[in-house]
Amino acid sequence: MNKLYSKNAPEPIGPYSQGIETDGFLFLSGQIGLKPGTGELVQGLTTQTHQVLQNVKAILESAGRNLSNVVKTTVYLRNMKDFAEFNQIYAEYFKENPPARTTVEVSALPKDALIEIDIIARK
Repeated sequence: MNKLYSKNAPEPIGPYSQGIETDGFLFLSGQIGLKPGTGELVQGLTTQTHQVLQNVKAILESAGRNLSNVVKTTVYLRNMKDFAEFNQIYAEYFKENPPARTTVEVSALPKDALIEIDIIARK
């Protein structure tokens, strides 16, 4: 098992790794819209979604992978009314062969974020 780390993604805000590589898969911890370096949460669903996906890309790139390696995502939205807006942004990042996905509404997220996404990718 190898720990994944990218200086271009935010430091974990708890006792967990940005991601783990094991048995041919990458498991990325849930990402919220934190700016790398500052740990500041960006504001608004659109900005947070872009930041989350940029953070995901940075962690994947640290393992020599990219978004085309993603096979499954789990999306946590604070408000399911944001689903359509989120989908438009998500589609910009997963244009061809989008991964399997689960989207759920949650009552709260760390740092009062509006969205969190975790990822499973293949090697």
